[in-house]
Amino acid sequence: MRRAALVTIFVAGITLGPGVRPSNVAAQSAAVPLALDGEASARPWHRYHEWPQRDSAKFNTLAMLASPPAPTQPRKVAGSVAGNSALGAKLAADRSRGGSCLACHVMGPAGDADLPGNLGPDLSQIGNAGLGDETLFNFVYDARVYNADTLMPPWGTHGIFDDQEIGHLVAFLKTLKAPAPFKSDLDDPAKRPPPVENRDNLDSMLNPAMWAVDDKAPALWTEAGPKGAACASCHRDPARAFKTWAAGMPRWEPRLEKVMGIEEFVTRHARATTGHAWPIESAENGALAVYLRFLANGSTIAVDQESAPAKAAYARGEALAHRKVGQLNFACLDCHDAGRGAGKWIRGQWLAQLRGALDHYPTWRTSLQATWDVRKRFQWCQVAVWADELPPDAKEYGDLELYVTAQSNGLKLNVPGIRH
Repeated sequence: MRRAALVTIFVAGITLGPGVRPSNVAAQSAAVPLALDGEASARPWHRYHEWPQRDSAKFNTLAMLASPPAPTQPRKVAGSVAGNSALGAKLAADRSRGGSCLACHVMGPAGDADLPGNLGPDLSQIGNAGLGDETLFNFVYDARVYNADTLMPPWGTHGIFDDQEIGHLVAFLKTLKAPAPFKSDLDDPAKRPPPVENRDNLDSMLNPAMWAVDDKAPALWTEAGPKGAACASCHRDPARAFKTWAAGMPRWEPRLEKVMGIEEFVTRHARATTGHAWPIESAENGALAVYLRFLANGSTIAVDQESAPAKAAYARGEALAHRKVGQLNFACLDCHDAGRGAGKWIRGQWLAQLRGALDHYPTWRTSLQATWDVRKRFQWCQVAVWADELPPDAKEYGDLELYVTAQSNGLKLNVPGIRH
């Protein structure tokens, strides 16, 4: 009798799908057993060992503001800027300096050699523009003196290039006076076709992330924890109980006073009910996160944006998506807003817009031979722009996940995905 009652209460608390009224969310979520103490991921947080280990503590993160301020006036340059154009060409192509200038710009003779991007303007004929040395110097040093919302990293202010190196870059830019030659349309970012993903992501022969659905998660579902219970003790028919649940996640959890995603739910609910220790980013947590979303495949994404806590979290997430972070000084929306970077290239990386970004997560990354959940994707974006990432259960990531997921409201889940 006690177990039957628990099943009834729990199912009432989790089956939050498109038909749930936001006003009932707090009452329903209160019925879900969660371990509220402690963290849901490893502490102290250590960056994944295969990722760059640079320390970017002097620059903004999603949790704090630390970057030096933008200059209010262009730096004055007396006369011509001294520089060596050959050295400037090498610096422009140096991938250790924020991915190189070619990551965002076509740059003349170098344009056909390194899959240039087009997030920034084509500079292959910048030497014909009649710009003075001081103007070119300041565009490289910190273009925010001319455009406060520029996508150009503040190379000088943030210490990636020193004054002498910027002088070499200016000398190189002045030599660029002819259209870039391209060997093929693939080399030209203006003609390079967007990637098309047409593999069957639910075929385990093509997508190893499906192994979690076929093998790993079902085994975990019936595995008794230290408290003597398993997931199956209360959820004997997960396909029915979780048919739409994942389509309403993430959601505001009043007992934690933050937005809770599926991965954190798995951690805290398992700890409370079975005693299993399945922290975020563990193999067990990842398998169950894939499985729970897979069970809701075909359901329409309907993240709550109407309740007061959700509105507040959405607003915070939107603000975080606009925040410039890291030594390269990029915001999420710099790359993924349709009016800014979305639909363009950073080197050979296509920049997708926010809508449709998370309907296939967790997803198998063929280039990395691993399944990534959305929080790991957020972390990597921070590391890629030379910012310090946060632990995967950070409240800031919760707000950001709600904001980004809400952009796909109305789309259907199709998990696990498969991407390069």
